[in-house]
Amino acid sequence: MQLHTLGKGRFEAEWNRDKYLIEQTIRDCICARRIFSENEKILTQGEPVENLYLVDSGRISMGITARNGKTFLLGTLECDQQVFGEMEFFTGYRCQMDIVPVEPVEVAIVDAQKLQRCLLEQPRLSLYFASAIAIDYQDTVEILSRRLLYPITFNLAYDIYHQYLNDLPVDGFQKNYLEAERFATSDRVYRRAVKNLETQGLIAKEKHGLRILDLEKLRQFVEE
Repeated sequence: MQLHTLGKGRFEAEWNRDKYLIEQTIRDCICARRIFSENEKILTQGEPVENLYLVDSGRISMGITARNGKTFLLGTLECDQQVFGEMEFFTGYRCQMDIVPVEPVEVAIVDAQKLQRCLLEQPRLSLYFASAIAIDYQDTVEILSRRLLYPITFNLAYDIYHQYLNDLPVDGFQKNYLEAERFATSDRVYRRAVKNLETQGLIAKEKHGLRILDLEKLRQFVEE
């Protein structure tokens, strides 16, 4: 979840009115700060979550690894007052995803017990947590559902088109094998999907990534 107003949701007006209270409450609960290096896990899948973590800026990745060794990477996120561990804070469950910086980031550690006391003293603050968690949940389910229900060629085209529109909640990776894991597939299958879109004249593969060749044709492919 993000500390600042999301610009959407049923309680957006109330959140905007109380945004300074929300941010100050979190910051009053900070008990330590430290630098996490690239690829050093902030949160680890399957482990208990003792505190919450606030990242004001910096890029992180989120991913899940199954027992069979397959990895699904949700993508990368450019943090803007981003709080991690908030879902586990409410549920008491073990961590659901690995949260990993892709560059060194400064992280503020938020004392969960102190935050709990603050929410009990000012219950309306839980309303903003609930709103942010609900939006994040639905965004994540939408991504997971699309990955499961559509072929990788469609998912790749959809991702390229909406990255162009800049309306996706998470971004991709520069390395092919990580992009393959983002689509829950192998590097070989990912490269085949790229080739398929190239053959149709929709994109071109270049040294620094994929370039759209025909935006209107790509839009039609995704929407129709």
